[in-house]
Amino acid sequence: MSLRRSYLSRRIIHRSFTLSRSYRESKSQEIQRICTGKEEVREENGHLQQRDGVVLSGESGPSESSSWAGMLPELLGEIIQRVDASEDKWPQRQNVVACGCVCKRWREATREAVEKASLHQPGTITFPSSLKKPGPRESPLQCLIKRDKKSGIFYLYLALSPSFMDKGKFLLAARRYRNGARTEYIISLDADDLSQGSKAYVGKLRSDFLGTNFTIYDSQPPHSGAKPSSSKSGRRVASKQISPQVPAGNFEIGQVSYKFNLLKSRGPRRMVCSLACPSSVETSVDKYEEDLKMKKPESYTPGYTVLKNKAPRWHEHLECWCLNFHGRVTVASVKNFQLVATMDQSQPDGRGDGETVLLQFGKVGDDTFTMDYRQPLSAFQAFAICLTSFGTKLACE
Repeated sequence: MSLRRSYLSRRIIHRSFTLSRSYRESKSQEIQRICTGKEEVREENGHLQQRDGVVLSGESGPSESSSWAGMLPELLGEIIQRVDASEDKWPQRQNVVACGCVCKRWREATREAVEKASLHQPGTITFPSSLKKPGPRESPLQCLIKRDKKSGIFYLYLALSPSFMDKGKFLLAARRYRNGARTEYIISLDADDLSQGSKAYVGKLRSDFLGTNFTIYDSQPPHSGAKPSSSKSGRRVASKQISPQVPAGNFEIGQVSYKFNLLKSRGPRRMVCSLACPSSVETSVDKYEEDLKMKKPESYTPGYTVLKNKAPRWHEHLECWCLNFHGRVTVASVKNFQLVATMDQSQPDGRGDGETVLLQFGKVGDDTFTMDYRQPLSAFQAFAICLTSFGTKLACE
């Protein structure tokens, strides 16, 4: 009896070893088919599975060991560069974003290709980081601002057609808050989450008591070594500091000042802007203070660009002040303006020509406005400047 039990036990162990070995061999063959891109499409429970390492339908994406992730770096870079060059406008540009969503290697290659292309063709908006980079050099980038008076929210869209009725592609949103006697605009990438503690928070705009001087704050340091604002108004509320290298404060990057008009002389609003533009280079502090004649920002570093509104001309026949907006503004409003540079650090000599319009803003409907900007301004900076135009300024009109 003992010999029989021993014989049966040896047969069971031998069969289990054979089954486990065949199971491992079948799994290894299956993994090899997936990596070599030979897995066939099959349907299970109504969901398509993988083929060539790419998910056709489902929640999971391609693994880092798939054939797409294992593509040669030279070939991968060539593919993404061609996609980036061919899809230069939205909505076709979403194909470039889709390339960055394949896997980690594709995301890094897409980011590198976009950064390289921006050196030759600046101003192309691809990722959220593009909103804080300089606009186009040759022609302005056309945008629309939609206002919701009830909620106090302003929406920035990238214009995809000449029509003022089309919303276009959403870029940024800002909400107006009353903080005592001052006004604040919280700017975010998410129109449904407009708070300083949000991950989508990109910056804010804060006015003084009279609403004539505004300070622009950025959530990210504008340059290496930048220190966050030490004032109470520059702090971020409900924001956790994750790392000492990434401060949870705001960084002052510019100011907008409206000049007083106490004598009520005829003419539109007069404004002066000082901005730390992304393409700024070093200049002297004395020249900055002489041209701007306003308080120097706390986080000041050499390289600020100074803008002022372009002076309109008086039209005798129409009896009004006029500016040429080239058809981009259709409704007369005190909010309309054009900004030119007196100091432009994107130019070799650091001087602005005083004629090229770098930012223009104007009304085309009850709650619709156009915003056209170009280098050296970014979309975030241009949006913040345009927000200062909303609201009554009794001492400046």
